[in-house]
Amino acid sequence: MKKENNNPIDSTKISLFKGKQIRKTLYQGEWWFSVIDVVEALTDSSEPRKYWTAMKARVNSESEFQLSTICRQLKLVAPDGKMRETDCADTEGMFRIIQSIPSPKAEPFKRWLAKVGFERVQEIENPELATKRTRMLYKLKGYSEDWIEKRMRGIAIREELTDEWKKRGVKDNQEYEILTAEISKATFGVTPSEYKKLKGLKRENLRDHMDDFELIFNMLGERATTEIHRTENSKGVPKLKSDAKAGGDIAGGARKKLEERLGRSVVTKENFLKNPEDKKKLSNL
Repeated sequence: MKKENNNPIDSTKISLFKGKQIRKTLYQGEWWFSVIDVVEALTDSSEPRKYWTAMKARVNSESEFQLSTICRQLKLVAPDGKMRETDCADTEGMFRIIQSIPSPKAEPFKRWLAKVGFERVQEIENPELATKRTRMLYKLKGYSEDWIEKRMRGIAIREELTDEWKKRGVKDNQEYEILTAEISKATFGVTPSEYKKLKGLKRENLRDHMDDFELIFNMLGERATTEIHRTENSKGVPKLKSDAKAGGDIAGGARKKLEERLGRSVVTKENFLKNPEDKKKLSNL
């Protein structure tokens, strides 16, 4: 089974099948799904990892075919909020795995899987569809149009930054995390993991729980970092890390001036969606 360690941070996405969360990530332009999540959704097993291990052994003994050969270990956000390697399969591989799971949910899941894959094909052919779907999902979650505009701009700035990092020598997820943490520490005084803990988040996306000011200063730190990289033609992680701190310092300086004038901290434990029902709706979409 091959291991892939170059997934950028925040690459994990969540889809729902009959109320069950299925983690997925894009790899080489295709959706790859968490096998453990699919096993749990189809079997309702309380120990899906053990079920998956036993299932691989059974299939191998019956046909000498190893299910692990159609899987890759990709990093997804685990329940503890950390990026961890987990068995994943693409749409074709997942169809093969489903054949070995005796479940009345198998056929509905196949239709669900085909729909998800088709949507990805559409998005590759027309990237605007992906943007429209993202906007629609945020609107359904209860966000205002003004917040959505900032969030979408932040996504574009983040993608621009990670593209620069990739071109300038960043190779694996750990390095993306280090550089991201450097910007966050300089901008807000805390790392992303510390920020999530402050807000009481686990698997949730930190930026989806930021308010206007948090999003704005986050964008400033990342955009400034990108421009420093380009201006100084930075190469290699040590220099990129220094640039990341410099970009974060610019945003952090602006944040501190605003806080001094307002008499309160921008960094807060509050989530953007404060209503418990809104939070429940956010986690289910």
